[in-house]
Amino acid sequence: MSEDYQFHTLEQMSQRLESGQTSARYLVEKSLAAIADNAEDGGPVFLSVDAEQAQASADYMDALRAAGRAPSRFAGIPFSVKDLFDINGQVTTAGSVVRMDEEAARCDAVAIERLKLAGFVAIGRTNMTEFAYSGVGLNPHYGTPKSIYDRQIGRIPGGSSAGAAVSVADGTCGLAIGTDTGGSCRVPAAFNGIVGYKSSHGRVPLDGVYPLASSFDTVGPLARSVQCCASADALMGRDWDGVIAERPLKGLKLGVPQSLVLDDLDDDVAMVFGAALTRLACNGVEIVDVDFRELEDLASINSGGGIAAVEAYGVHRHGLETCEDGYDQRVRTRILAGAKISAHDFIALQTRRGEMIRRADELMDGLDGFVMPTCPHIPAAITDLDDDGDYSRINLMALRNTFVGNFLNRCAISVPAHAQGDAPVGLMLMAPLMADKALFSVANAVESIISS
Repeated sequence: MSEDYQFHTLEQMSQRLESGQTSARYLVEKSLAAIADNAEDGGPVFLSVDAEQAQASADYMDALRAAGRAPSRFAGIPFSVKDLFDINGQVTTAGSVVRMDEEAARCDAVAIERLKLAGFVAIGRTNMTEFAYSGVGLNPHYGTPKSIYDRQIGRIPGGSSAGAAVSVADGTCGLAIGTDTGGSCRVPAAFNGIVGYKSSHGRVPLDGVYPLASSFDTVGPLARSVQCCASADALMGRDWDGVIAERPLKGLKLGVPQSLVLDDLDDDVAMVFGAALTRLACNGVEIVDVDFRELEDLASINSGGGIAAVEAYGVHRHGLETCEDGYDQRVRTRILAGAKISAHDFIALQTRRGEMIRRADELMDGLDGFVMPTCPHIPAAITDLDDDGDYSRINLMALRNTFVGNFLNRCAISVPAHAQGDAPVGLMLMAPLMADKALFSVANAVESIISS
C-alpha cells in the first residue's frame, strides 16, 4: 500500500480499494498527513479536522469491505465538507464568528448524510467566505486559503467554496462538497485547476445547509474529473446512477454568447478559451455564435444587490441587529444592500429574471449547451484586494460569468482548460434546468479534449 493515492480520481481510488491495493485507513491517514503538510503553503484550508472520527469510520468501512458488505465502491474515500453544511454534533459557523455559540447540529445535512451512507468518510470542515457571500474566497476571521497556483505570491482561491477547492487541488482528499449561489463551486474550481459542478436548482436537497439566497442556492461537488463530480452528484441527488452516457464529440453543437461573457478577458483566459474552441471544432464540435444581448442587462439588474441581496438580508436581519460588528464588513455591506430594495422592485427583478430565463430557453433550443470562460481573469494576488474598491471590482468580475448560470436557472460545470503548470483557466458549460445528466455527457466529452 505504498502507492500515493493523492491526485487520483474517485474511480481510481475505488478500484484500488476493491482490489485490496489500498485500504480506507490508509487513505484517511494519507489525507490527514497531507492536511498537516500543506497547512503552511496552502494556508487555513480546513477550519476543523475530524481525525479520530475519520479513522474510526475508515476502520469500519474496511471491516465492511472485508465482509463483502461495503455500501458502495467508494466506501472509505475521504471527502471535505464546506462549513455551510450541518454535521451531527458540530456547530455550523458558515465561515463566521457570530455563529460560534449556536447549538450544535443534531443531524447531518441530507447531502452529507447520503455521501456517508455510500461510505465516504468526512475528513473535516473547509474554510469559506463568510456566509458564502463572495466569489474571491477571502475570510478575515480565519484567514484566506491560497490558490494552488503561484503559492509564492499567494493568489485568491475563489469563493465562496474556497477551502473546498484547495482541499482537492492540494491532494488532501478526492472530493469536496460545496455550494453554488453565484458561482461558488465553479469559480474556486477554475482558480485551482479542478472541476466544479453547479447542480440544477432544487435537485439536491438543501436541508441542513445554511442559506444565502433561496432562489439561487444549490449544492455541488468539486473534484479532479467530470466523472468524479457526476458520481458525487448522483449520490446526493438520488435521481440517476452517475454513469455518464457516452457522447461523441462529432455532432455536438455548443453556443458561445457574444455579449458580456467575452468582455475584458485576461490575455491568458482569451488565449486558452480560444484554443479550446479550436480544438473542439477540429474534433467535430459545431461552435456557433449566440446573440444574447440581454445578458448586458445583468449589471444594472444586480447594481443594487439584486435578488440575492434581498434574500440574504432576510436571513441575516436579526443577526445584523444584534451583532453587526461581528460580521466581515465587506459581507455586511453586501447584505445590507438588500434592505434598500423595495417589495415592488423585488417583484420587478423576479419578473425580469423570468423573462430572461425564457429567452435563454429559446436560444438554447437545438444546442447541447452554452460554452464560455468560467471567469474572465486568472486568480488575482490576495494583496490586490486590500483596497475595498479593488475588492468589489475583482469580486464582481470573478462572479460575472458564473452568475449567468444561476440567474438563468441553468445547471453548469467548470472544466480546466489550461496546460499543466500554466495559470488556471476554466471552461464553463451550461445546460437547461434538470438537464444535468445530458450536461455531464457533454462535459465528459469536452474534458477528453481540452484537459488532455
